[in-house]
Amino acid sequence: MALSFYVHIPYCVKRCGYCDFNTYTPSELRSGDLSADISGVSEGYIDRVLKEIDQARSEVSAAIVPTIFFGGGTPTLLEAHDLSRVISKIKSEFEVSKDCEITIEANPDTVTEDLLTKLREGGFNRISFGMQSAVPHVLATLDRTHKPEGVGRSVALANSIGFEHISVDLIYGTPGESIADWEISVNSALSMAIDHISAYALIVEAGTKLSNQVKRGELVMPADDETAEKYRIADDLFASAGFSWYELSNWAKPGGECRHNINYWNGSNWWGVGPGAHSFLGNERWWNVKHPSAYQERIDSGLSPKLAGETLTLENHKDEKIMLQIRLVDGIDRKTLTSEQNSNAARYLESDHISHSHWSQGRVVLTQSGRLIADRIVRELMV
Repeated sequence: MALSFYVHIPYCVKRCGYCDFNTYTPSELRSGDLSADISGVSEGYIDRVLKEIDQARSEVSAAIVPTIFFGGGTPTLLEAHDLSRVISKIKSEFEVSKDCEITIEANPDTVTEDLLTKLREGGFNRISFGMQSAVPHVLATLDRTHKPEGVGRSVALANSIGFEHISVDLIYGTPGESIADWEISVNSALSMAIDHISAYALIVEAGTKLSNQVKRGELVMPADDETAEKYRIADDLFASAGFSWYELSNWAKPGGECRHNINYWNGSNWWGVGPGAHSFLGNERWWNVKHPSAYQERIDSGLSPKLAGETLTLENHKDEKIMLQIRLVDGIDRKTLTSEQNSNAARYLESDHISHSHWSQGRVVLTQSGRLIADRIVRELMV
């Protein structure tokens, strides 16, 4: 059995205004300056992560690990030694594939040559930088802490140190971001030595600082048509630079695809370690308690950090397969759809939202315009 691991690092020095991820700042933890005393946080937290991996070993027994992904939060706030301890633990408890993809997310202003060197020596071979934008006023609106030039420096360092795959994340549709601003960001990303790009439309999540600013009229979200145009611009520029789309929000040069995320979209098994992390194994999905303190208490008491879960039915699996595979470049095998679902999908051929050539080959694959209304098409297929 294959089993990927996601390792959640729930700490940030500052929360970005749009962020509703399960991460905690010093003020939210009421523990003072996190960046000044991260070594203590790092060691204690990782000790508990290792204990949860022990729990995974007890429950799963034997498994082959094809990918490991450290996300957050800001994983690069923690000591490289402690992060590498997690890799060593997984290797000691499971069989790790020879070509195992081991990814770490990083904020550009949290990495140094020394840190990146130690991460590479510890087993990390892929790194994903949170670039978001190359335009200062856009970064300011997003409450990002780094400066545009810091991304290029970090990417160059990662290359010189020998990371096999390097990715950057972009966000489009920020209030005040013009089409020209977006083109600057895309072209800046393409000027770097990377083999993967993610680009996500900004979503206003309830309860965030951004949401409150929009409600008060301090910020105005751009029109949907403008946001869609930014997607088209990015997709065209990425393609011209040799990046092919393989998932709605992800593009890569040949061999640069994120295999960990592909495992999610293909419905493979994974174990999420840490507060709020989700896991999926066979027909079972579960999620851990969210707060680091609750997680600590469960682990220290020898209990599972699991908060709740669900068992997926055959119908659940079918629906999720549609929702996930429609996002991918290979799309959906028409043979797996009912006659009614095929009929509903066929309506989008005339409007060129679904590829004619792929349809004739027995697959439902979205065109560029179809990707912009993927959610609508999914709703019509889930009948």
